[in-house]
Amino acid sequence: MHLELWQWALGALGAFLVGLSKTGITGLGILNVAIFALVFPARDSVGLVLVILICGDLVAVSTYRRDASWGHLWRLFPWAAVGVVAGYFALGRVNDLQMRHLIGVILLALVVFQYVRSRRPAPPEGEARPARPWLAPLAGITAGFTTMVANAAGPVMVLYLLAMNLPKIVFVGTAAWYFLVINLFKVPFSASLGLINPATLSVSLWLGPFAVLGALVGRPIVERLDQRRFELLALALTFAAALGMLR
Repeated sequence: MHLELWQWALGALGAFLVGLSKTGITGLGILNVAIFALVFPARDSVGLVLVILICGDLVAVSTYRRDASWGHLWRLFPWAAVGVVAGYFALGRVNDLQMRHLIGVILLALVVFQYVRSRRPAPPEGEARPARPWLAPLAGITAGFTTMVANAAGPVMVLYLLAMNLPKIVFVGTAAWYFLVINLFKVPFSASLGLINPATLSVSLWLGPFAVLGALVGRPIVERLDQRRFELLALALTFAAALGMLR
């Protein structure tokens, strides 16, 4: 895969943002999807980003390896697997232009969800809430499908974990383990579709260290930023990028 210098630069930025999104700045999760889908062919970007995401997941899990709510994870995993399989069959039936439009639509919907979520006042941390029996299946299938077709399940999982009102550290740890397991589960499906191939893998391995760097420096950066304004900026940029993908 021949890339121009500007593509490498934006790819490195996108990979760095992947790492930051794993260590606290959740609003960046869908911005990096938009960056990669605009810089690279839409189908190639899905497999390319997956390997980079796994690099960030490994750092996040190593940091929060003991901080996860496994009860919530075991409720989600079977439904997420169903969503991944559904996304696998959907990907096998679309071309690059259709994929570009599909990612754009998913990103627009997730920007709206993320914005609405950010406008709601947060309840007291750790306060118990009654679990709705339909919530885990809905969140699991939706997150599995969106992560398979666009690597864009972050906002869905944020909404679910916020609904569970987990303490902050458990929230991050649960998300870290969820994405590591699901992203590894997606690898054979992505390879079967040709989304992970020698060309995309070579690019991913060059950009992966930027994701690791982003994950490592994410916490001190977060401590110095107004995260609310930063997430709104990320949503605005993602919204603009998603509109561009629908042209």
